[in-house]
Amino acid sequence: MSGKLEVNDIRVSYPLKSQLKAAVNGVSFSLESGQIGCLLGASGSGKTTVLRSIAGFEPIEQGTITIDGELMTSANQRIPPEDRHVGMMFQDYALFPHLDVKSNVGFGLRRLKPQTREERVDLLLELVGLSDLSGRYPHELSGGQQQRVALARSLAPDPDILLLDEPFSNLDLDTREHLASELREILKQTQHTALMVTHNHDEAFAMADYVGFMADGKLVHWGTVKTMRQFAKKSGAQ
Repeated sequence: MSGKLEVNDIRVSYPLKSQLKAAVNGVSFSLESGQIGCLLGASGSGKTTVLRSIAGFEPIEQGTITIDGELMTSANQRIPPEDRHVGMMFQDYALFPHLDVKSNVGFGLRRLKPQTREERVDLLLELVGLSDLSGRYPHELSGGQQQRVALARSLAPDPDILLLDEPFSNLDLDTREHLASELREILKQTQHTALMVTHNHDEAFAMADYVGFMADGKLVHWGTVKTMRQFAKKSGAQ
């Protein structure tokens, strides 16, 4: 099982003209090991900035981010992204077009012995249902299949935390909720802690254990899917 994530009172600002503007301000939440969370909000709400801060791509001005009790980021310290043992799944999947499915999945495992690497890749391809497509290239796959390859590649190094940036945005509306449920099932099987950002309520509720609503750089509400469904209904957000 992967790590516990704790985000405590973080603030991130960007320069705007002659002053700093807070993109994220006072955001706090936590995920226990094996839980799936989702930050839900409109474009510009700050959700992606939180994700990038956890990954180590953005510095923070205040607060702390810890994984399994180890400090990753504070105002005075930032462990580099490559040393955080955090997996990242991007919205465009970022697959290597010149590599087949098997090579894409195994790309981050080059330090392993060949047999160990092959066994790990085969296991993940079976998990995401792509064993029979291992020799195909990204352009030969559907959007949903590319997403599964990206997921398998993100899980290959067995990260402590998996971060997902709008993972369904390139898929048609009819398949998004179905694939969110499928992705949730895979993550529950592997017992990975995961945090996703999206602007789509259906994806968030199909995928997560906990959902947070973000607006104007603040985390307005954070709670279980059941609680957040009720909040969304009352606020007319759904």
